[in-house]
Amino acid sequence: MSASGSGVVPANGIRIAYETFGDGGRRPLLMVMGLGSPMQVWHPDLCELLAGHGFFVIRFDNRDVGRSTHLHDAPQPDVRGALRRGDVSSAAYTLDDMAEDGFGLLDALGLTAAHVLGASLGGMIAQTMAVRHPDRMLSLTSLMSTPSPTLTNPTREAAEALTRPPATSREASIAQAIDIAHIIGSPGYPPDDEWRAEVAGQRWDQGLDPAGVMRQWMAILASGDRTDAVRGIRIPTLVVHGDGDPLINVTAGRRTAQLIRDAELMVVPGMGHDLPRPVWPALADAISALADRAERTKPPSGDAEGEG
Repeated sequence: MSASGSGVVPANGIRIAYETFGDGGRRPLLMVMGLGSPMQVWHPDLCELLAGHGFFVIRFDNRDVGRSTHLHDAPQPDVRGALRRGDVSSAAYTLDDMAEDGFGLLDALGLTAAHVLGASLGGMIAQTMAVRHPDRMLSLTSLMSTPSPTLTNPTREAAEALTRPPATSREASIAQAIDIAHIIGSPGYPPDDEWRAEVAGQRWDQGLDPAGVMRQWMAILASGDRTDAVRGIRIPTLVVHGDGDPLINVTAGRRTAQLIRDAELMVVPGMGHDLPRPVWPALADAISALADRAERTKPPSGDAEGEG
């Protein structure tokens, strides 16, 4: 299975690489990936499944990842200083900027609004999009994410896994990615090591950018606690979280759903900080039901709609 379209377009002052699946005339679904992860982490089979549920699926590389713009001239990110002293002055951008990247991509594709699905950091970006421009959001699905860094409560092993020095060869990079996936992945499902190896190899071939990952991490820290902002979200929302997530504890997902009025909470037994294939059908059904609900509750005057 393969993407139906792809490209690199100007968006919010940078360039964003994207791929699409399905019919451009269907309801658009923008998929936002997590920390340091290229769009390929959204498995193409999952994208095809969602396209089969009537979505025009759009996955893309965030800034500082994959084929999108890398801000190599930005100041050196000081994550340690941010964590120890609360000094976020070295942040090159915030979640607000990354949210505007998503809207810039929609603009480039001729879409005025979309359903938005975000995972982990991508969930934080999606939440921020819903805060900044709710008129351009048809629905929000927040997956394994949080409204505040203080709610993540990772296990020690998971936290240490994300701070390892980057590998220095393709083979070592693949092995490291698989090892980390075993640590933060789903305890109730077998790991898909073949897929992890494929994505890790693609990431290496595109060029690893450890400083770019740190810049994304700094964006999270510089954006701080977003509880009050998330509390104001009023668009139809689905919150999905695994009860075995060792990186962002399920309490963060529960808190997200508690903050957003009428949000639906879907806690997945045995799921960690990844998205196992057996979970996909239930997730696709839930996102499709959310989109149906959003269409039923849309005001008669009409908010902005996407144009494929």
